[in-house]
Amino acid sequence: MTAATTELTAAARILVVDDVEANRDLLARRLQRQGHVVEMAENGQEALDKVRVGAWDLVLLDVMMPVLDGIGALTAIKDNTATRHIPVIMISANTEMETVVKCIELGADDYLPKPFDPVLLRARVGASLEKKRLRDREQARAKRMEKDLEVGARIQRDFLPECLPAVPGYEFAARFEPAREVGGDFYDAFRLSDGAVVMVLGDVCDKGVGAALFMALFRSLIRAVSGSQLGGEGVDTTRALESRVLHAVTVTNDYIANTHGRTNMFATLFVGALDPGSGTVAYVNGGHEPPRVLGAGGGIRALLPPTGPAVGMLPEIPFSTGHLVLAPGETLVVLTDGVTESRAPSGRLLGDDATDALLAAPGDSGDTLLQRLLDAVHTHADGEAAADDVTLLAVRRLP
Repeated sequence: MTAATTELTAAARILVVDDVEANRDLLARRLQRQGHVVEMAENGQEALDKVRVGAWDLVLLDVMMPVLDGIGALTAIKDNTATRHIPVIMISANTEMETVVKCIELGADDYLPKPFDPVLLRARVGASLEKKRLRDREQARAKRMEKDLEVGARIQRDFLPECLPAVPGYEFAARFEPAREVGGDFYDAFRLSDGAVVMVLGDVCDKGVGAALFMALFRSLIRAVSGSQLGGEGVDTTRALESRVLHAVTVTNDYIANTHGRTNMFATLFVGALDPGSGTVAYVNGGHEPPRVLGAGGGIRALLPPTGPAVGMLPEIPFSTGHLVLAPGETLVVLTDGVTESRAPSGRLLGDDATDALLAAPGDSGDTLLQRLLDAVHTHADGEAAADDVTLLAVRRLP
């Protein structure tokens, strides 16, 4: 006997509800001969009392009963989130078909006419139990998936930096809100042995588990490759920083494209390297939303447009570098398009202009600035579920 056959013929707990003792006894005996465990109730109220305290696979419910009839009992069962999943077969005389139709509309799974035909009884009870077991398996699988996603979300949070670098004269801040349990956005900031600080913010295409797996791969590659010692004596700071970020992005791009090209997964990516002494930031912007450079007194001093395409699309793609100098009081803000493309219930996007206006207003700190922008995203969405991950990273050179 197969596992599926065993499941369908396994004993079920069935509640028979009928105010006529002869009917209850007849149904109970026939169901017990089929191998089921049967209990009985004389009216709808007694049935509800039993349903609320026990685990049932099926209820056979008479339509016409004293105290509480079948319609009242059925309505109470289906209105209760704890019991609405229990299948209910209505017991009816042929003269009660209009009432049976109403019961089906209220959520009953089937009906059984009187007098009881043993073949029809077996067939309809078997069909209802099969549907119940299928639903139970689906719910169990959904719970397992939910648990797996919770574990995945915890693991993904562990990939993000536990704390941002503490660099004298600078303040770092970040925010991360995935649209689902796991997301494709990521950020990182870490200090190297030579004192440079690497800042990364990426947005992997697609959403969900696949994007989260590639997020971990992109983040790990960038972190591993960024520590490579490049250049040598006589190379100026800016060129050394540019070589570092260009090497990190190029190696990551070629690995993803050559090893995982068939998955068609790529990421828009900003990788910057900061020299704290001079405030110089060298960067590669691989198809990412342009970061904003905020002036010391407010306003947006510069945008940093892409210096190459998204990372991981094709091997040996040429990337170029850019650089800037953060003056005292200035802030570099990197964000994903989950900010600018945040949707209101009407469908209106937050947009670049509103984002820039929020960033241009003076702020006491980078942390305050990012929280203000995140609060604006929430306000704009007005309770609507986010369609995309929202990630923000800022570095401010203190006045």
